[in-house]
Amino acid sequence: TMRAFDNAVLQEARMFNETPINPRKCAHILTKILYLINQGEHLGVMEATESFFAMTKLFQSNDPTLRRMCYLTIKEMSNLSEDVIIVTSSLTKDMTGKDDNYRGPAVRALCQITDTTMLQAIERYMKQAIVDKVPSVSSSALVSSLHLLKTSFDVVKRWVNEAQEAASSDNIMVQYHLPAAKNWWDHKPAKVLENEHAKILWDFRIQTDKVLEHNTPDITVVEKNKKPVQVVPVVMGTLGAVPKDLSRHLETIDIDKITICQLQKATLLGSVAMKHPSAVTACNLDLENLVTDSNRSIATLAITTLLKTGSESSIDRLMKQISTFMSEISDEFKVVVVQAISALCQKYPRKHAVLMNFLFTMLREEGGFEYKRAIVECIISIIEENSESKETGLSHLCEFIEDCEFTVLATRILHLLGQEGPKTNNPSKYIRFIYNRVVLEHEEVRAGAVSALAKFGAQNEEMLPSILVLLRRCVMDDDNEVRDRATFYLSVLEQKQKALNAGYILNGLTVSIPGLERALHQYTLDPSEKPFDMKSVPLATAPIIEQRTENVPISAVKQPEKVAATRQEIFQEQLAAIPEFRGLGPLFKSSPEPVALTELETEYVIHCTKHTFTNHIVFQFDCTNTLNDQILENVTVQMEPTEGYEVIGSIPAKNLLYNQPGTCYTLFALPEEDPTAVACTFSCMMKFTVKDCDPNTGEAEEEGYEDEYVLEDIEVTIADHIQRVLKPNFAAAWEEVGDEFEKEETFTLSTVKTLEEAVSNIVKFLGMQPCERSDKVPENKNSHTLYLAGVFRGGHDLLVRSRLVLTDAVTMQVTARSGEEIPVDAVMASVG
Repeated sequence: TMRAFDNAVLQEARMFNETPINPRKCAHILTKILYLINQGEHLGVMEATESFFAMTKLFQSNDPTLRRMCYLTIKEMSNLSEDVIIVTSSLTKDMTGKDDNYRGPAVRALCQITDTTMLQAIERYMKQAIVDKVPSVSSSALVSSLHLLKTSFDVVKRWVNEAQEAASSDNIMVQYHLPAAKNWWDHKPAKVLENEHAKILWDFRIQTDKVLEHNTPDITVVEKNKKPVQVVPVVMGTLGAVPKDLSRHLETIDIDKITICQLQKATLLGSVAMKHPSAVTACNLDLENLVTDSNRSIATLAITTLLKTGSESSIDRLMKQISTFMSEISDEFKVVVVQAISALCQKYPRKHAVLMNFLFTMLREEGGFEYKRAIVECIISIIEENSESKETGLSHLCEFIEDCEFTVLATRILHLLGQEGPKTNNPSKYIRFIYNRVVLEHEEVRAGAVSALAKFGAQNEEMLPSILVLLRRCVMDDDNEVRDRATFYLSVLEQKQKALNAGYILNGLTVSIPGLERALHQYTLDPSEKPFDMKSVPLATAPIIEQRTENVPISAVKQPEKVAATRQEIFQEQLAAIPEFRGLGPLFKSSPEPVALTELETEYVIHCTKHTFTNHIVFQFDCTNTLNDQILENVTVQMEPTEGYEVIGSIPAKNLLYNQPGTCYTLFALPEEDPTAVACTFSCMMKFTVKDCDPNTGEAEEEGYEDEYVLEDIEVTIADHIQRVLKPNFAAAWEEVGDEFEKEETFTLSTVKTLEEAVSNIVKFLGMQPCERSDKVPENKNSHTLYLAGVFRGGHDLLVRSRLVLTDAVTMQVTARSGEEIPVDAVMASVG
């Protein structure tokens, strides 16, 4: 059978670990793995990860066929394995190596496994690849950049200059792939418009008028004028003009006169509605006429645009209009409608009941996984936003999992029931639905149900005896995962200790699971009498809070834990390779974004990333020399601290060639005499040797001269010493930490006028994770409590409760708890 073949191939993959490597046999095994994946055969995450880990050994072979097979397999398995990060160094080495046959494919493979946060670590290599003199490398970088634009626009947009430089290439392949560079241009008007609103608006108005002149739907006219119609929404969507100006421009685009394509009418207005919904309101009558269009693509675009622009009073009518054609459109369009409803839920909270009922109706109808997942995520976001809708929403989700064919959705809902159910007025009513999953479902859902039951038992003493009975039945389950969970939870719950319940059931470990697995594996390879230290494991950091807009559903803002952990592990790998940093211990935190220390237009472009260790901070300076008639050598950054930070040393960038990034480092020890003095300002001076060179040949003069360049100051704040972690149940975590090292102080925020502003400032300043959605301030409230969780460097849990009261100014009572005294004192000293 296919499954037997699958297992046999995975067994064969163990040959990758043999020495010496047999390239022919290993390439044959990789071919089998690729065949399995392309046949749709499901490889488990553990199996895929094990094979992927073994495959990294194959980079020791220089056989070209085997190397090409490695690149292909990396791209195909990147979505299956949890350990893609471990090949980052190998691919980076190949893309910057001397073998041109490897460099292009390595670029494509590396970009396939790269997400936004990882991209920053390889950004300088990508910039270099775009302008590479080898055409295959430049083309690979351009095409990969185009794909990365969809997920990492903010990073890739910084590569415009390199793309423009690549445009001067005479090579046919590079010219063919230059639509990537042109695509950047399409997104560039936003920057231009800052200074030339009137001119650009007028230019595009002329282009639009040219489109309006054509009254024939002939396909040649459509193709001829496609560009102006496509560009108008881009410009309109990015334009920073007031809605009044947009409305006036939209009036010139008389929707009834554009006969090129009905679909483009709806698309045009839909694009503008994303950024400036009020500007499209004048066209709502035209859009309502399009709702009945026979083309369901047009009808869907029209209705979603109306959902973005409609008033609160129009929601009931819109829901009726949607229900008339929902059964006639594909799941793909249904998902678009659900996303629009999700945005509407945030805009008009008082309409939750109407929208929720409509979503429940949709949930009961036939549909595929993506459609049902969109509905479930939307319902969950409503439940989290509005406490009044919680019990209704949970009840409907309970009914849904009674007949749910999708494992991912069933486990997601069980997790939500375990999190929210115990806090409701009648938690016992959910137990029947949860235990039914243990009786009726397969092992993954059964395991999720066991975890949900344990959370009820951990928070409700009256229900605990009944929960223990149910968990004892689960101990005899056929599946080892279900049995292990039941046994573990039973052991914890029978102790009847709140701290144990909090640490092992309600909040759990805050470490990265892939990181824990690797650390344990390394510990077994190098046995020691010293116990394994959990503080050496990278944290499962919570996502950085983003500014939410009205039109972005909550589910779209959430990011998986893997993103932040992956970026940090890349930095850890890079820093561990530097001998001077090997004694610093595990990397605790890297700053989320590089800080620019120069203007972009200056001769030298410098960005700094801060890396915090238990007792040290490493400053990483990524430097680019933009002068083609100079080469810089022995580049360092001299830093002068205002506090008791002690400089240990610097690692220079040996040379900075024109437009080729380089990196230097400066290492500081944290203050020993006053460990609470964590905030510090560093003045920075870049020092280097300059050698003049020929811009055409790159040949430098032998003699150079010393020079220096003043950089912007660097701030180190309390946030650089704290890593975000999420505590799903803050009250349990608060009790678990205890009050041995608790401190409380009251402050007045004289410059802050609203509770929302106060909450935003506190979260940003402390760099901690808001828990239980406490970063959202209810409307018309003059008091609020913010709950924050984090880990202080060294691995110490840190919790902060901030009670805010609004009078003439905002008064803030801050209470901090930790298992150690230093984190609490550091927070209080910083806030004060």
